[in-house]
Amino acid sequence: MSAQPAARLPTARGRVDPSALVERLTAGPGRAGRLTHLEHVPARAAITADWPAWADPTVVASYSSRGIARPWAHQVAAAEAAWRGEHVVLATGTASGKSLAYLLPALSTVRAERGPRGQRGAAVLYLAPTKALAHDQWAAIDALGLDVRVATHDGDSSTEEREWTRDYAEYVLSNPDMLHRSLLPGHQRWSQFFRSLRYVVIDECHHYRGVFGAHVAQVVRRLRRVCASYGASPTFILASATVADPDVTARRMIGLDVTAVTTDGSPRGELAVGMWEPPLTSYTGEQGAPVRRPATAETADLMADLVVEDVRTLAFVRSRRGVEMVAQRANELVSEVDPSLAGRVDSYRGGYLPEERRALEEALRSGRLLGMAATNALELGIDVSGLDAVLVTGYPGTRAAFWQQIGRAGRDAGGALGLLVARDDPLDTYLVHHPEALLGRPVEGTVFDTDNPYILGPHLCAAAQELPITTADFAMFGPRTREVLGDLVERGLLRRRPAGWFWTDRSRAADLADIRSAGGQQVQLLEAGTGRVVGTVDGARAHSTAHPGAIYLHRGQTWQVDTLDLEDHVAEMRRVEVDHTTTARDITDIEIIDEREHVAWGPCRVSVGTVEVTNQVTSYLRRRLRTGEVMDETPLDLPQRTLSTTAVWWTVPDAVLAATGLDAADLPGSAHAAEHCSIGLLPLFATCDRWDIGGVSTARHPDTGVLTVFVHDGHPGGAGFAERGYRTAAAWLRATRAAIAACECTSGCPSCIQSPKCGNGNDPLDKRGAVALLDALLRDAPSPDQ
Repeated sequence: MSAQPAARLPTARGRVDPSALVERLTAGPGRAGRLTHLEHVPARAAITADWPAWADPTVVASYSSRGIARPWAHQVAAAEAAWRGEHVVLATGTASGKSLAYLLPALSTVRAERGPRGQRGAAVLYLAPTKALAHDQWAAIDALGLDVRVATHDGDSSTEEREWTRDYAEYVLSNPDMLHRSLLPGHQRWSQFFRSLRYVVIDECHHYRGVFGAHVAQVVRRLRRVCASYGASPTFILASATVADPDVTARRMIGLDVTAVTTDGSPRGELAVGMWEPPLTSYTGEQGAPVRRPATAETADLMADLVVEDVRTLAFVRSRRGVEMVAQRANELVSEVDPSLAGRVDSYRGGYLPEERRALEEALRSGRLLGMAATNALELGIDVSGLDAVLVTGYPGTRAAFWQQIGRAGRDAGGALGLLVARDDPLDTYLVHHPEALLGRPVEGTVFDTDNPYILGPHLCAAAQELPITTADFAMFGPRTREVLGDLVERGLLRRRPAGWFWTDRSRAADLADIRSAGGQQVQLLEAGTGRVVGTVDGARAHSTAHPGAIYLHRGQTWQVDTLDLEDHVAEMRRVEVDHTTTARDITDIEIIDEREHVAWGPCRVSVGTVEVTNQVTSYLRRRLRTGEVMDETPLDLPQRTLSTTAVWWTVPDAVLAATGLDAADLPGSAHAAEHCSIGLLPLFATCDRWDIGGVSTARHPDTGVLTVFVHDGHPGGAGFAERGYRTAAAWLRATRAAIAACECTSGCPSCIQSPKCGNGNDPLDKRGAVALLDALLRDAPSPDQ
């Protein structure tokens, strides 16, 4: 923390001066140089419209009593289109009141079509990507005080609650997971609900990208099919604050034409957006590279400075471990300054138990918490009015997610501050020194592939169990339907009969598809001795984060994993006090199965196609917590994991390499460095995170015979990210070359070519060689305006 100011800043709730906050944060010794860029987004006046003539008077009166005398223009435009029966996508800014736009027609319809004895005449299904958002929406509807039967249906609902929802609820708040696993497989029991379904709201639709987006798109198609079987054709309303080409994205999501409403009529207070780069430390890391101060430590200091000034602050942190570290350190700092503030900062992330999440959400809403460190579980939907500042710890992977997170502050039209605190990472470093790449460009197009057979196949099985598939369904499920059905019949999963394709197994077909694409069943983390469930971890990451010896943080407590049972999907842990963290190391091989497309850049070649990736976690490193110094390495005995997916790769022939002047001994490190940085920069061009993708590089690959660098999707069948990299290869790899060349380090560091997820300990790496290699590759690449 910086030195205490003489007087507290004026922070009447929601009315902070963002410029004063910036001055406060940069006042400490050495702080001014950390702010690399500051941009002010000016305030915006409201544009209102009349209430629609068809709107239910009681609904209008309820909103009016809450201070909404006239709705904003975009709310009316979207509500009018939905009332006419048009499918709508509403893409306006964070806190622009999108919920009113869909609640107005939905609640008006529910009340207008109710039977004489209160029977359900019309129903609404609201889908959110998180349970927290659905519960937040329930609270907002409940606050309207209307006699509409509203209920949530999610994994936290009891059997009694689910039965009441099925039989009586008019407005059902759920998520795609429950629609996939509960409502659709049990549609006969939900027949009255589906028969009366008038509106389907898909909130925060930008969140449905990559594999998750493709799964949800297929779930929506199954929903349309089941509704049609009961004679219903609901109107879809999609909403997002940050989605590019909203009409294209929405059409791909629901498979129907949509009306896009994009002009934002809501007011907005002044927003100051800053880029913040932690300083270099005196420590050296792997291969002697300079190390920047951790972004989590910097965020903890900034949060503490803001909290002691009564500035309500939310910090988004990329990892679960980082969330715990930021909250723990910020609490220590504010307690040192003012003991009365002890406990006013907490953490929020996935893996917490439902009752923990609900209590934390309420504490943040009420103001009992002044600071919270959270994963992107709080990026969506928890409508916390009165937040003054948001700290984004590390670029969240997409411009859409960045603006979504920044938009959590200033939600009552007051001034607000948003800071991106850069990690020691190629993309973060590039952005804080090229702010126009983040602040001066529109959000990315949402990428997902509905024709991925690894996704389509399980949903066709689920659809066949719900209702036999016929040729009439082919148009709904897409051009690869017949091909995939044939494969499912060959594998014995479906049976072809004259009337169509049938599911004949006694198991639940819905269990074949993990729509969150976690890469396997979740692993439960149990307390050794008691069996108490402490948390969960995705199956795909269990090998690297829950292996024996792994250090795991949970709400400020440090645990060490003793055993990992991959068959029963459980890991046993015990509380420990240690001064180190752990990092898994692995080995990866890749084989080209099929090259679908390629382009020649002179003698070099860029390709996209299907690959098979084999990975095995072989050991883990223990690192000192404060310095990152490696203490030792411990071998592990874990099985291989094989992934068939999509990759983009580029090759450089021997003759081109000879002209670069690079020695043969330099080539592995040069390719490895280029691979790392290109993975770090791909999120600028595709809606992915570097943890969604992987890479392999080699000076001579057996399938190509020449130097080859691969970047592959981390999901079976692919998620569209590598495909996007192929389509934007020239711009993507030029940005990669620029990021490496511009870095101030001498021989490579985490800001350019070192990777936090490298299974080889970032060895070998050659910064100079990577620039030379990329120069050779890009020499005949298309120019930027082509």
